[in-house]
Amino acid sequence: MSAESTSSNVSRLSTAATPARESLRNRVSPAEWEARVELAAAYRLAAIQGWSDMLGTHISCRVPDTDDQFLINPYGELFEEITASSLIKCDIAGNKLSESPYEINAAGFTIHSAVHMGRPDAHAVMHLHTGYGVAVSAQEDGLLPVTQKALTTPYNQIRYHDYEGVAHDHTERERLLADLGDGTMLILRNHGTLTVGSSCGEMFSRMYRLETACKFQILAMAGDAKLRRLPQEVIDHTMQQGIELSAKGGRHAGGKLMWDALLRKLAREQPEYAS
Repeated sequence: MSAESTSSNVSRLSTAATPARESLRNRVSPAEWEARVELAAAYRLAAIQGWSDMLGTHISCRVPDTDDQFLINPYGELFEEITASSLIKCDIAGNKLSESPYEINAAGFTIHSAVHMGRPDAHAVMHLHTGYGVAVSAQEDGLLPVTQKALTTPYNQIRYHDYEGVAHDHTERERLLADLGDGTMLILRNHGTLTVGSSCGEMFSRMYRLETACKFQILAMAGDAKLRRLPQEVIDHTMQQGIELSAKGGRHAGGKLMWDALLRKLAREQPEYAS
C-alpha cells in the first residue's frame, strides 16, 4: 500500500471518528444549555479519572423545568469525546427528543430513567463499572467501615441492589428504586456503583468519595493482612461529624468547591467540552 493510500485511509477513519456537530447553544433554552455543559464536564472529568468502561456506563441529568426529560450520552461516543451539543435529550419512555446519529443504550436508559422518575431530588445520576467499585460490589459484605473515606462518604447513605442480569427489563426499575430508597449512593451487587445529586457537582463528589473508599478497601485487602476494625462508637462519631459538616452548607457543601476547581481544570485543558 502506498504512503498516499495509507494517508487517505487514516484521514477517512479520523473523519468517521469525529462527526461534525452543530452547536445547540442557540437552539435550546439557556437553562438546558447550562445543564448540557455541566453534564459534558462530568463525562470528561470521569474520563480523566479513568472511570469509563468504553461505551458501557452512563451519566445523566434532568432537563431543567421538566420532570419527564433527561440528558444522557450517545451510545457510540467515548466519555472523552462528549460535548454539550452531542448529548441526547430523551423522555422517560426512551424517545429521542434531539437529533443524533447515535442511539441510547437500553440498559443505561433502564437504570437512569428509574432514578429520574422516582427521585425528584435526583437531578444528576452517575453509574460506573470501575475495577475497584465492581470488586467491592462482588464482595459479600460490600463497603466496610474501615477507612475515613468510607465513613465520610457518608457511609449511612449507601444502599444495595441485587444483580438481576443486564438491565433490559423495565420492571427492574421499581426494585432498583425501592432499594435506593432515600439513599444517595447505590452499590449494584456484582455490577458497579451509582450516585445521585441535586447537581452534577454533588453527584460527582459523591462518586469520587465512594470510588476512593472502594479503592482503599481493595488495596487494604490485597496483602491478605487482617483489617483493623474500628469500634462502633468511633464509626458513629465519624458519621455524625460528616452529617454536621454537610449541614453547615457553604461553598464546600454538595461538592461545590471541588466541582468549581475541576471545571477550571477542564476549561484550561479541554475547553471544547462546552461546545
